[in-house]
Amino acid sequence: MLIRKIEVFLRHTRMPPTKFGRLAARDPRFVLDLRNGRIPRSRTEKRVEHFMNEYRETTGAY
Repeated sequence: MLIRKIEVFLRHTRMPPTKFGRLAARDPRFVLDLRNGRIPRSRTEKRVEHFMNEYRETTGAY
C-alpha cells in the first residue's frame, strides 16, 4: 500500500507530510487525505513512487 511506503519514507527522511505532498503530488493535503482513506489514481501513485526513488538516489537517504 502506498501510504505505508510514504509513512516509512517520512520517518526516515524526517520530512513533514505537507512538504512531501507539495513536492511529490503537488497537493499539501495528499498524505492527510491518504491517511483518511483517499485512493490515488495510478498516475499519481507512480509519480509519488518516482519522487521517493529520486529523492533517495540524490540525497542518499536510507
